[in-house]
Amino acid sequence: MPEGHDHCGGGCEHDDSPELGIQYSLHQKIDVDRVQCLNELEEDSGKYVFKPWEDRLNNDKVVESDADEELLFNIPFTGSVKLKGIIVVGGDSDSHPSRMRLFSNQPGMTFDDVVRSPEQEFEMHQDGTGTLEYATKVAKFSSVSHLSIHFPSNFGSPSTKIIYIGLKGEFTPMRREKVVIATFEARANPADHKTSLTDTPSQQIT
Repeated sequence: MPEGHDHCGGGCEHDDSPELGIQYSLHQKIDVDRVQCLNELEEDSGKYVFKPWEDRLNNDKVVESDADEELLFNIPFTGSVKLKGIIVVGGDSDSHPSRMRLFSNQPGMTFDDVVRSPEQEFEMHQDGTGTLEYATKVAKFSSVSHLSIHFPSNFGSPSTKIIYIGLKGEFTPMRREKVVIATFEARANPADHKTSLTDTPSQQIT
C-alpha cells in the first residue's frame, strides 16, 4: 500500500452543513488561466470544474477524459496555500474517479511524472452530493503554490467524468518585495565638477 494511502473510513467524511460552502473557497485563489488538464476530451474544459461550492452539482460544464480513464490537473495558485481538504463530484455510475493522488509543488507534471510517489493518495467513493471530504495531511501541504491531482482510474467506465473539484484551506498572498535601485559613482567625471583656474581667486605675486 503506497505511503499516504487512505480509505474513506480514515481519510474522508460527509458534511452537508452550510459552513462547508464557505470553507471551500480556494477556487478564488487559483490562477485559472494557467490551469492545465491532461487527457481532457474538450480543450480547457478542466478549468471549469473549479467553481463555487453552491454550483458543484451544475453539470453544464464537466471534464471528460479522452484516450483512457486518466486525468491529470496542474493547478497554480496566486499565493501560498495550506491545503486541508478536497471534495470531488464525479460523473454518474462508473465514470466517477475511484482513486486520487496529490502532488505538491511539482509544476508542469505529465503522465510520465506520476510514477513518483505522491504526497497523499486516496481510494475514493462515489459522491453525488458534493459533501464527501477527503482530509489532507496538512504537514505535507502547508505551503503549496502548485497542486497536481492525478485521477488514474474510475469504477469501470472507458472514460472519467468530473463535475466539481473543491479545495479547502488557508491562503497567504504572494509577497511582493520592493526593488531598491541605487546608483553609485564609480569614477569622478570632470564635467560634473566645475573647477578651473577661472573659478578660483587670482593671486598676484609681488
